[in-house]
Amino acid sequence: MTINGIGERAGNTPLEEVAMVLESLYHRETRINCKELYTTSRLVSRLTGVFVAPNKSIIGGNAFTHEAGIHVHGLLADPFTYQPISPEVVGREQKIVLGKHTNRASIDASLRELGIVASDAQLNDIFVRVKELGDKGLRVTDADLQAITETVLGIYKEAKVKLEELTVVSGNRVTPTASIKLAVNGNHVIEAGVGTGPVDAAIDALKKAISELHDIELEEYHVDSITGGTDALVEVFVTVRSDKKSGHSKGCQNRHYHGICGGSA
Repeated sequence: MTINGIGERAGNTPLEEVAMVLESLYHRETRINCKELYTTSRLVSRLTGVFVAPNKSIIGGNAFTHEAGIHVHGLLADPFTYQPISPEVVGREQKIVLGKHTNRASIDASLRELGIVASDAQLNDIFVRVKELGDKGLRVTDADLQAITETVLGIYKEAKVKLEELTVVSGNRVTPTASIKLAVNGNHVIEAGVGTGPVDAAIDALKKAISELHDIELEEYHVDSITGGTDALVEVFVTVRSDKKSGHSKGCQNRHYHGICGGSA
């Protein structure tokens, strides 16, 4: 047995799946710290370069993620309707994502996670706008939902942190280095960081700059090419964790600037 089932040819029996079958179905003590299974899986994946399929059981990105309205409705009534084990058992968390299959219950649950309570009319308006994005094949991030909600509810929030400058230096004989200038609660903060790649260096600088506000960790950095060519437009998805909570956002940029965001994270 190996983590992620890594091995010759078709691989070996996945350790995480065997552990869950023994502990959850047969109630056998394995002496495996199951809460570290997901973290260990991510570490092994990063070090070996062998990535886990999103639909893989237990450790796949979609294993505890729900979008379809009927799934979310059942999940809110009883988490074990669609989940044989609790995600916390393997060091994960339950996620509700928004898209074309989303229903009002999904949006209401997501808003409550953000500490927002909307009226039925406002909820319906938010639902329609989210569905419009989902029907276009777009991934609706936490930032999208918050922006839509603030527009519908007429909420204006001044950003606590604003990016003013970002400079990244990287090359085959240069240690990736980043300098960042932020406006944090109206005060200018300048920090620098180094890393294994441009993104890693930028995140290192960012963590130093906002250390008094949050201790953040980059969970996911993903780039999709929208158009072709050397000046292609790309869409960047980022997942950041802070205080045991994850936040998702996205943005578009020209591939000409890909070096700023690309690289090892």
